[in-house]
Amino acid sequence: MLTHRHPNAQAPSRVVVLGARGFVAARLIGVLASEGIACRPVGSAEVDLVALDAAAKLQSIIRCDDALVVTSALTPEKGRDRATFLKNVAMIDSVCTCLADHPCAHIVYVSSDSVYDSRFAQVNEETCCESNDLYALAHIVREKLISEACQRANIPLAIVRPSAIFGAADTHNSYGPNRFLRSALNERNITLFGHGEEERDHVYIDDVVSIIRGCLMHGSTGVINAVSGTALTFQEVAGKIVAALGKPVTIETAPRRVPIVHKRFDATALFQAFPDFVPTSMEVGIQKSLALLSSTEAGRGSRGSAQ
Repeated sequence: MLTHRHPNAQAPSRVVVLGARGFVAARLIGVLASEGIACRPVGSAEVDLVALDAAAKLQSIIRCDDALVVTSALTPEKGRDRATFLKNVAMIDSVCTCLADHPCAHIVYVSSDSVYDSRFAQVNEETCCESNDLYALAHIVREKLISEACQRANIPLAIVRPSAIFGAADTHNSYGPNRFLRSALNERNITLFGHGEEERDHVYIDDVVSIIRGCLMHGSTGVINAVSGTALTFQEVAGKIVAALGKPVTIETAPRRVPIVHKRFDATALFQAFPDFVPTSMEVGIQKSLALLSSTEAGRGSRGSAQ
C-alpha cells in the first residue's frame, strides 16, 4: 500500500534518474523536462553500477535534497542465469553503499511484477513474493536490499511494481503487445505461443511514468503496482492490433515453451492512491504506439532514400 507524505503535490528540488537510457527512464526524463522539474539523468556510460567505483561516483552526483528514481536493471532478454542475477544484485548494492554514507531525500525504486508468486493468478500488493526464477529472485533481493538501506538511512521509499509495459519506444521487444506491434507492421504476421490463451495485465508506458511521477510529487512511501487492472489474453491483444492496423495480418501459433500462467491484478490500491488516474485502454495504447512506430519507420525510409 502507498502513503503520501505530501497530500498536496509538490515537485522535488531535483530528480536523479538511474538507468537514463532505459524505456521507462527515458520517458520519465522527457515528462519531467516538459514540466520544468530539474532532472539529472545518469546512464551506465557515466556510472556503471556493477563497477567497484560505482558508489563513489554516485556520491559525487546525488545531493541530500534529491529524489532518486532507480530504474537500472538487466532485463530478462539479457539472461536469467546466475551471472545476470549477480549483476542485478550488484547494481542495487552499489546504490545501497552510496546511501549508507550519502542519503538523499526520497527514493522511488522501479521493480517488477515478476516478484509475485506465479501460483497466484489474482494479485495485489499483499500477494506473496516468492520465485525460483533467477530474474524474479533478483528483484525480490533488490527490493529487500534497498528497503533495508533506506530504513537505516531514514530515507522515504516507494516501490513501484509494473506489470508488462508496452509502448512504441520499448527496447526489449518482449512477447506481447511490443513484439506483436512490430511484427504486424513489418512482417504482417503475429506468432502466438499455444493459442495465446494466457491472461495478463499490460500497462501503457505513459501510465507507468504517471504513477512514478505521482510518487515523486507526493513523496510517497510503500508499495504500489503500476497496472491497468484489466487482464487480456495474448490472443485478444493480437486481435486488437490487427483491428487497429486495418490491413491483412496473419496470426500463427507455435508450440508452447512454458506452462500457461494467468496473472490478473486487483488495482484497488492504485485507484485509492491516485483517484484521478485513468488507465490507458489497450485500444488507445495500440493506436498511440502504431502512430509512433509508423512515423519512425517513415522517417527511416526517407533518410534511406536520400542517401
